[in-house]
Amino acid sequence: MLSRLVIHNYALIKELDIQFNKSYTIITGETGAGKSILLGALNLILGSRADTASLLDKSKKCIVEAEFDLKNYQINDFFETNELDFSEHTFIRREINAEGKSRAFINDTPVNLNTLRALTLQLVDIHSQRDSLALIDVGYQMTVVDAFAKNEKQLVAYKSQLTVYKNAIADLNVLVEKERTSKSNFDYLQFQLNELEGLNLKAGEQESSEQELETLNNAEEIKSNLLQSFTALNDESGLVNKLREVLHFLKLISKYNNTYQQLADRAESCKIELVDISNEIENAEQQIVFDAARIELLNDRLNLIYRLQNKHQLKTVEDLINLQNQFAEQVNSISSLDFQIENQQKLVAIEKQKLSFVAAEISKQRLKAIPFIETKMHSFLKELGMPDGLLKIELIADKGEFHSNGSDLIQFLFSANKGHDFKPIIKVASGGELSRVMLCIKALTAEVLLMPTMIFDEIDTGVSGEVALKVGKMMMFIAKEHQVIAITHLPQIAARGNTHLFVYKLTSQNQTTTNIKELNAEERVIEIAKMIGGNQYTASAETNARELMNSI
Repeated sequence: MLSRLVIHNYALIKELDIQFNKSYTIITGETGAGKSILLGALNLILGSRADTASLLDKSKKCIVEAEFDLKNYQINDFFETNELDFSEHTFIRREINAEGKSRAFINDTPVNLNTLRALTLQLVDIHSQRDSLALIDVGYQMTVVDAFAKNEKQLVAYKSQLTVYKNAIADLNVLVEKERTSKSNFDYLQFQLNELEGLNLKAGEQESSEQELETLNNAEEIKSNLLQSFTALNDESGLVNKLREVLHFLKLISKYNNTYQQLADRAESCKIELVDISNEIENAEQQIVFDAARIELLNDRLNLIYRLQNKHQLKTVEDLINLQNQFAEQVNSISSLDFQIENQQKLVAIEKQKLSFVAAEISKQRLKAIPFIETKMHSFLKELGMPDGLLKIELIADKGEFHSNGSDLIQFLFSANKGHDFKPIIKVASGGELSRVMLCIKALTAEVLLMPTMIFDEIDTGVSGEVALKVGKMMMFIAKEHQVIAITHLPQIAARGNTHLFVYKLTSQNQTTTNIKELNAEERVIEIAKMIGGNQYTASAETNARELMNSI
């Protein structure tokens, strides 16, 4: 509940410190005294837009701070989720500097306006006559029904499943679009893949083929030089024979000195190496065979490789193999799209079935709650001077459609008089009737909602006499479950408050300011008497005021 509101430098308010209690608080005052200014300041706490026009003294900043007693209200999770310190006495503050920049704080922690609104939406409900138009909003109508249907957990589950279902549909649409665009490229990709696969490319083959072709193209020269090399090693005056002679002479003297033996060993190693080289040269020379067919085959193969390298602007066979793998992956991906789409369609169907089940449970609970709401509303409307007023809630299953709060469409229908057809409430209810219907709904939901504070801003416009008394009584009923603050101009309603705050203006030579004070018992009598007498205090008005206050 709202326990305190402190306002500095806002509109006509220089400084106010207002204490509120848990009971039914009435706020009255002359027209233009500043009752709406109080609401404006409170709306800053609730996250409304701020600007420098709100500042009384343009050279100073405006500060509005509210203290809320959150004991017994299940709101700790909000603070934990938003990493805020929880306190049973929570302070919310807005500051507006001279440049119009605004800052918001929850328990001295800076927060953005979205966080501020998310919290205060759970703390304060302000209702004015124009807010009765919320009755025609299907979202609000559904909220009322769901409050009595106790659909809170089911709606959380539904919204979570709705997200899963929508994501599944989005994924399906991506696959379908991918299939549509990819199929136009499929033939092209398949042709490129076939062309590369047809070559049966192998890593390193380009280098080996180029080397073999180079050898074959120069076979005669290579064979001649290899033969001459072999001869130079093996004829009578060749290196091998000469090295044998060297080895012979060194062995003859090796017995005289270990150095000569080492030289002989080294000469032996050289001879073995030269013989091995000679053998390899001989083998290489014998393998060189000019083969025109092989040359043509290699040229054709390499030309195919070169052509594809130029076509795809690549340099190596390895690059072509990588490209081939990419084409194969793309072709396989496109080929598997039908399978992926089929599987995704099955998934969408499964998620839809889950969503339909939750939506059906929500609808079932709503249908059970509606007769109770209609009966209770009829009873409340009687109390507010509308004995024949009936509210009918029409719930229509919108099969196959999933809205943000289920698969139902809703409409509040109203009949104010006997024998009159039910029509959409906005078409048949006057302003005063609409306010009373809304008040009945507020009274109705007071039994099931944990809203700490409810503020009524002159919703009694258009009512008077006995009906006004009943409106006041209805507010007292709501005050049993909620803190109620009512701004009113009717004495019948003002007389029923537990606490009475009076808003007034003070004018000095240079400035007019708005002030507020709590009235004691006798001051309340005088104020209510003035409200009865049209701002004229008379003995008869005083008598009526006392009767009104004593009739509670």
